[in-house]
Amino acid sequence: MYPEENDQLVVALRAAARGLASRRSIRDLEQTLGQIVASAVDTIPSVDAVSISMTEHGRIDTRHPTSERIRKLDETQSELREGPCISALEDPPASGIIVAQDLAGEDAQQWPRFAPQAVEAGYRGLMSTTLSTNGELRAALNLYSAAPNAFSDHGHTMAGLFGVQAALLLYGATQAVHLQKAVDSRDLIGQAKGILMERFEIDDEAAFQMLVRTSQDTNMKLTDVARWLTTEPRRTVRAQ
Repeated sequence: MYPEENDQLVVALRAAARGLASRRSIRDLEQTLGQIVASAVDTIPSVDAVSISMTEHGRIDTRHPTSERIRKLDETQSELREGPCISALEDPPASGIIVAQDLAGEDAQQWPRFAPQAVEAGYRGLMSTTLSTNGELRAALNLYSAAPNAFSDHGHTMAGLFGVQAALLLYGATQAVHLQKAVDSRDLIGQAKGILMERFEIDDEAAFQMLVRTSQDTNMKLTDVARWLTTEPRRTVRAQ
C-alpha cells in the first residue's frame, strides 16, 4: 500500500469512527447498525449497496439494507443457506472477509444457486465482512458492487479494518441493550414486589416468592408476571 493510500485509509477510518460514535449511537443498537451501513457506503471504495445480516438463535435477519433489492438478495441467501454473507456468518476465514469478485464468473461455482440471482439483480461483486466478536449474536456487513472485479487490495484492507472497528461498536451497543433490558426487568420486578407487599402486608422476600411461584404455576416468565401485575393494578390477586 502506497503512503498516500495509508493516509487515505487513516482519514477514512477516522471519519467513519466519528460518524459511528456520534449521536449516542453506541447506546442504541438500531442507530448503530444504520450508522455502520451509512459509513460503509461513504468509506469503502467501489461499494454500490450495503446491508447487515444478523443471526441470533439460528435466525438470520437483514438490517438497514440500502434498497429493497438488496433486502431480497439477502433473504435469498438466507433461504438458500448459500452466499458470501452466509459464509461470513457461519464459517468465516481468519481475516473475517469473504470476497466474490465476479458472480457471473468463477465465483458462481462456489455459490451456484445464489450467484445467478445476484447477477440478475444487477450485482456482480459481493464482499462480506464478519462483524461478530463473541456471544450468540453474529453479524456480517455485506458490500455489493455492480461491476465485476471492483474490490481492490486497498478496498479489501479497508473493509477488513472497518469491519473490526464496526464490530467493536456493535458489541458495545449490544451490551448496552442487554444492560438496559436487565435494568428495566429489575425495575419492573421491584414495582411488582411493591404492589404485593402493600396489598398483602408482606416483606420483600415473601413478595418475590409469590412472583416466582406464580411464574412456575402459569409457565410465564417472571418479568411477564411482573408486567401483568404492574399494568393491571386493579385486578384481584389471591394469595397462593
